[in-house]
Amino acid sequence: MYKYDEIDRAVLDARTAEFREQVHARLSGALSEDEFKPLRLMNGVYLQLHAYMLRVAIPYGVLSSEQLRSLAYVARTYDRGYGHFTTRQNIQYNWPALVDIPDVLDHLAGVQMHAIQTSGNTIRNTTTDPFAGAAADEIADPRPWCELIRQWSTTHPEFTWLPRKFKIAVTGSPEDRAAIGVHDIGLRLVLNEAGETGFEVHVGGGQGRTPVVAKIIRDFLPQRELLAYLTSILRVYNLEGRRDNMYKARIKILVDAMGPDAFREAVEAEYAASRGRALTLPVEEIERVSGYFAPPTEGDALTNTPTGSAFARWRAVNVKSHKVKNRAIVVIPLKAPGATPGDASADQMDLIADIADRFALSEIRVSKEQNLVLPYVDKAALGSVFALLDEAGLATPNAGRASDIVACPGLDYCNLANARSIPIAQAISTGLHEAGLDEATGDLTIKISGCINACGHHHVANIGLLGVDKAGVEVYQLTLGGVGDGQAAIGKILGPGLSADDAVTAVIACVRVYAEHAQAQETFIQTLNRLGTEPFKEAVYGA
Repeated sequence: MYKYDEIDRAVLDARTAEFREQVHARLSGALSEDEFKPLRLMNGVYLQLHAYMLRVAIPYGVLSSEQLRSLAYVARTYDRGYGHFTTRQNIQYNWPALVDIPDVLDHLAGVQMHAIQTSGNTIRNTTTDPFAGAAADEIADPRPWCELIRQWSTTHPEFTWLPRKFKIAVTGSPEDRAAIGVHDIGLRLVLNEAGETGFEVHVGGGQGRTPVVAKIIRDFLPQRELLAYLTSILRVYNLEGRRDNMYKARIKILVDAMGPDAFREAVEAEYAASRGRALTLPVEEIERVSGYFAPPTEGDALTNTPTGSAFARWRAVNVKSHKVKNRAIVVIPLKAPGATPGDASADQMDLIADIADRFALSEIRVSKEQNLVLPYVDKAALGSVFALLDEAGLATPNAGRASDIVACPGLDYCNLANARSIPIAQAISTGLHEAGLDEATGDLTIKISGCINACGHHHVANIGLLGVDKAGVEVYQLTLGGVGDGQAAIGKILGPGLSADDAVTAVIACVRVYAEHAQAQETFIQTLNRLGTEPFKEAVYGA
């Protein structure tokens, strides 16, 4: 993985020292909360319902074991013993004292971590496939390109105050596991007819109040032109995006207002005009950064492993194929029955770091599904890995299954939320487990958002729940048919809103309809398309 150089370290040292002074000014009363707000947001500090929250960046979801131990240390020392992994492949701490946050940032800077651009109207953490560099179906590793985007975008003076926050995702596989279709910019590594690797460029996707699937504006962009073309897109958006209405300020609104063809023409015109002075990447720099992401060596030959049914179920669901012989990808769902989606205790983080050191080349990934991933596990060690995870309650065999639920913090923490998400997710996962529905279905996505901002990605869930406030009562809209990975699609509302209890029952009922009616190897979307919505409506609302 990438190692920070002296420029990275200087930026972190300067930013942390500056923020320490700003925190001191706020605590002394020299700065009001309104004056402090833009300063703290630049450093990933939010004011939530009950306390400040710190969001720490995990660039493209990649962690070393040393970094994960440092996150555990922060959870144990400055929070309540846990951290929350997010759908942006970051981590949040919900209870740090403001006075301690500069010390937290100092500690994290020592392991090449920070909270820069985890908030505000700027380019946020670039996300990617959690299996990047390991997936058997990968055309090319997207991580070097994510790192180049990180270096280009961090504190970029031209794009520090965009009309709204801006999100970029990159995938290197035909099976998109980065949800590029619902990002402001989505990049897919592809091969042209000459066998050269470049990018298919998607623009204008997003969720929130106006869910939209991104449009392709370039079928093939040469690799060396990536940053130049991204700059052109950002310039058009920065100049033409609305600033009079925050709800209409995202690039998806601009692309819709201009039309995809006109937007493409504006970007191409800016791109053509900047030729000769644009940021064309030197081959040497691409090779230098790519060198940090060399493929892993082969593991040992596969030896005897446990044959028990628990291990077999775990291996069938949570272990994924790898491009390197004798290695495997292991997903660690943070979704035991009744658990809070995405939460990991300090002890669990330490354990996973130890497992990574012993059996998986000391690397961990964070997925947008709020899980952790060991991308380079020695197959010979799968039995040992399972035993250690199982003892810590981290071996639930549900990666990608119905109870692998994604949920935002909701009204338990967030001052923007209208409804609770966490208790709903806990009740659904418990109900699915008790009914044995995880075992009865294949991969199936359930996602829950506590407000229209859609931080739980409910729009692109096979089964989605959106919490809304109606006259002071929490009500949940149920949607079906959303897809995040692969060919993105936005789910459709099934019917009238539901109470919290009815929403839990409704989701379980929809999963049961799928389990009872799916044909062999049929996905939820295929079953839904074949049956239509009527069987699901009947199960939820009655005849």
